[in-house]
Amino acid sequence: MHESVFFEMIPIVRRSQISNRAQHPEQQVVQPDSEIIKIFHRGLSSHQLGQFTQAMTAYEQVLSKQPKHFDALHLLGVVAAQTNNPSLAAELIGKAIKINPSSAYAYSNLGTALQELKRLDDALASYNKAIALKPDYAEAFNNRGNALLKPKRLDDALASYNKAIALKPDYAEAFNNRGTALQELKRLDVALASYDKAIALKPDYAEAFYNRGTALQEFNRLDEALASYNKAIALKPDYEFLAGKRLHLRMKLCQWTDFPEEIEALVKGLQEGKSVTQPYELSGLLDSPELLLKASQLYADVKFKKQEALGPILKRAPDGKIRIGYYSADFRNHAVSYLMAELFELHDKSRFEILGFSFGSNANDEMRQRVSKTFDRFIDVRKMSDKEVSKLSRELGVDVAVDLVGYTKDSRTSIFAERAAPVQVSYLGYIGSMGVDYIDYIIADKIVVPIEQQLNYSEKIAYLPNSYQVNDSKRKISDRQYTKKEFGLPEEGFIFCSFNNNFKILPAIFDGWMRILKAVDSSVLWLFVDNHTAAVNLRLEAENRGVDSNRLVFATNMPLEDHLARYRLADLMLDTLPYNAGTTASHALWAGLPVLTCMGKLFVGRMAASLLGAIDLPELITTSLEEYEAKAIELASNPDKLREIKDKIGRNRQTTPLFDTKLFTRHIEAAYVAMYDRYQGELPPDVIEVIK
Repeated sequence: MHESVFFEMIPIVRRSQISNRAQHPEQQVVQPDSEIIKIFHRGLSSHQLGQFTQAMTAYEQVLSKQPKHFDALHLLGVVAAQTNNPSLAAELIGKAIKINPSSAYAYSNLGTALQELKRLDDALASYNKAIALKPDYAEAFNNRGNALLKPKRLDDALASYNKAIALKPDYAEAFNNRGTALQELKRLDVALASYDKAIALKPDYAEAFYNRGTALQEFNRLDEALASYNKAIALKPDYEFLAGKRLHLRMKLCQWTDFPEEIEALVKGLQEGKSVTQPYELSGLLDSPELLLKASQLYADVKFKKQEALGPILKRAPDGKIRIGYYSADFRNHAVSYLMAELFELHDKSRFEILGFSFGSNANDEMRQRVSKTFDRFIDVRKMSDKEVSKLSRELGVDVAVDLVGYTKDSRTSIFAERAAPVQVSYLGYIGSMGVDYIDYIIADKIVVPIEQQLNYSEKIAYLPNSYQVNDSKRKISDRQYTKKEFGLPEEGFIFCSFNNNFKILPAIFDGWMRILKAVDSSVLWLFVDNHTAAVNLRLEAENRGVDSNRLVFATNMPLEDHLARYRLADLMLDTLPYNAGTTASHALWAGLPVLTCMGKLFVGRMAASLLGAIDLPELITTSLEEYEAKAIELASNPDKLREIKDKIGRNRQTTPLFDTKLFTRHIEAAYVAMYDRYQGELPPDVIEVIK
């Protein structure tokens, strides 16, 4: 997140730096008048104090007497920019420049207004003009860097920030923005150093603390990241979307103090229409479809408003094949590709042309090599702006654009805000409504989105007949025979496991797990952890609930084939709520391990039930935490019943729809055809139901 301020002399605000310097009297076109000078300076003083209404009134009084008063016209435009009216700002500052075309400050400020209007090329030209007029203008170089950052011209942006810093070594905003460019370039060490320098120059710099936190989180230095977020929120309590982000991070650390109070604050903020949390983070905290939709709408309204610069898409007559574009940051060793790889391979190339748009890491790992070969065209768009990607999609004639990221990490939602294709679909990456009108469909099934829940989705539902989730039937399981001792598991006793991400473990579900352990003698709970603090906190929470912390055993990351093999050591997987297992549950079932779930209300809280339904194991689906706990205890106490379920998984794995990728491919293709046919028939998006 880059950040800077509108004014050099007033510590406000939005993105790029607007100067409120009045020009010297000799630069003014009109002759000075003592009364006008007095009114103007009264307006300037109000402006510097952030009293925008008074400043506007004074500038307008000046202009009523001298319509060509450059400074009043220019600074009236600045006020418009600061009061969220960039269109008026651009108009007023443009008029001021016609009066005095030699003002570098006005060109820089015009650039900022144009940048707010998403007119990046025009903004860049304006900053360049400011720099041509004033080559030592550090603020204009900083602003220019911001304009270059958005279209992913990262090296150019970095050079511009470096120039700003060379001209003004104590320029905290430029150091912060430089850190953002470096972070996007994945040069995290240098980015951290740049944020630290910004903070050293400006100790109350909330934005730099926030950015430093995001970089530390990428390093998995989660405790330090939390400390940085805490500092940002202490400096700026209403920091946009930070309350939810911080709480989500605390859940990764299994730090649950004040959890009910923080949830209550998020709910109150959402009900008041405040930008308190991103939707993805909320989905792991609260089981409320209504509030999750509201969070998505609020988030999109701030970050991803519909863009119309490219104009409407010209209708293309059918030419034999439907072009499907898949857009992802995760064409690599990642859960999305683990699930999607075989679907890409099985698409009917006689009916569909398949394009991959990759904007994530260019890791040359196994999944990257596998999936990149499956597309008719695989395009690396990392260095293209969202608008450029959308424009390219149109030029390539994409009919159906499928967003595989949504609001998760490395999101590029603005590609779809620009309208990349006539039909746009959300699938798999983000499990919930995007809350926007430019995503036409979400792919689901009737378990994850019951008919009565459709009103909590801005998209129309495309219902698949079995499970919404694709799976890869070629998934390999290592033939290595692990011993319990290798993982610190007891040789005797029942082994519950939950390899879900730590943020999915909320206090209520952990309470249930501890009651289960108490009821099942000699049992242990085998959990995945990706940070030491989570392990420490979980042990403390177990002790607080009267359970010996040694009954918690911790697993860490392994290569997928080996990870699947170690599932064989467990007896029963316990799911989480409100955010169920998705890929983790299908991994467990593929390895032959029963998964016990409890259904919630959210899409993410019904994922495992969808998978269990598709493998014909309804006996492992519960609808309350009381039933869930009782079922876990029953299965742990009845080896014969558990053995029957395991045998059933072994039989059903090859005969039911869950891992029948060919069948799934036919179903999702049928959904794409139905979407496309509605578009070609000039019908609006509507609920689609694919029949078995």
